Amino acid sequence: MLEQIYIVTICIFSPLLIMWLTYKSNILNKIGSIILAYALGCILGLTGLIPSTEEVFKLQNNIASASIPFAIPMMLYSANIKAWTKLAPSFVKSLTFGLIGCTSAITVGFLIFGQENSDMYARISGMLTGLYTGGTANLASLKLALNVPDDVYLQVHTYSMVVSAIYLLFVVVFGQRVFNMILPKFDKNKHNDKEINITLENYDNELFYGLFTKANIPNLVKSLVLTLIIIAIGGGIAMLCPEGTFLAVFILIISMLSVLSSLHSKVREIKRTFEFGTYFILVFSVAVSSQISVSMFENIDLTFFMFTVVVTIGALLIHVLLSAIFRVDTDTVLTTSIALTCSPPFVPVMCGALHNKAVLGPGIAVGLFGYAVGTYLGFGLFHMLSAIA
Repeated sequence: MLEQIYIVTICIFSPLLIMWLTYKSNILNKIGSIILAYALGCILGLTGLIPSTEEVFKLQNNIASASIPFAIPMMLYSANIKAWTKLAPSFVKSLTFGLIGCTSAITVGFLIFGQENSDMYARISGMLTGLYTGGTANLASLKLALNVPDDVYLQVHTYSMVVSAIYLLFVVVFGQRVFNMILPKFDKNKHNDKEINITLENYDNELFYGLFTKANIPNLVKSLVLTLIIIAIGGGIAMLCPEGTFLAVFILIISMLSVLSSLHSKVREIKRTFEFGTYFILVFSVAVSSQISVSMFENIDLTFFMFTVVVTIGALLIHVLLSAIFRVDTDTVLTTSIALTCSPPFVPVMCGALHNKAVLGPGIAVGLFGYAVGTYLGFGLFHMLSAIA
């Protein structure tokens, strides 16, 4: 019990400390609250300050899973639908390049690493395709569809989680600065439209200090009540759907209801909803990043692990190369990549790191599309690789 209280206290209150630090320090403010949250979580996990046990891992997962349904609506209440329509062509191109990058990298990885056990690596390739286009839900469904043994499934899940955590840390901390050297920067003045500009989150808005002051409590209560209603409706509808589709349907419903709510002027006028949503993203970030532990790197099957690394890096490189050729901007590429590789719940994390909430809605839409097609892509790629093996 004390261990659980300790974990919950860290996840709930450390974001408040991070908010205060970004208010006090211009340097930390420029680094960004999301990056600080991930850094803190990694330090706590790798140093053993947070125990690496199955019970703790489940609690961290529960905290992370509970925070996202609050974050997405809060961050969408100030959404600007008109701005999204102007960003749609770039996201369609980036989504296409992301899917090409994923399937191409997995095919190359299979040809390099999968020749000694081609049948099993074809099945693993199918699962990774589903995972990197739709998340764990698709991974689980492909395990059943491709008849993958439990121990292999566990390895795929574990290695992909380690590699994805490193990948996520890289793109959150360095992604925008690195890829701005290759790709066009997100241009808020491209359309000469004031509505695009106001959807951008700037560094000043990271000054969260005062978010929980007495004067702002009415705004927080209003947004929280509305969010709870949306979560209840979304959860109720998702529970009526077939088993295995709950998460995809749930995120789709709460996103749709949040966007519809944003069309009402009284909802848009609620102050500081985006910052409140970002607080929940900080909770999510600490909970997820603190799951990293030294034990994850013990007894690794090197060939299998390198296959996962090659797939992850290769998919990103192909995605970026095609985007550079067709001039897709950095923020769109990174948001799309995160949506496909890590699933929609991680999109708000990327938007917070980019200081750009204009890409939030389209990014979630990309992730949901990945949910829809990931299983089919994985199943199709398995049969293709089996045929050429």
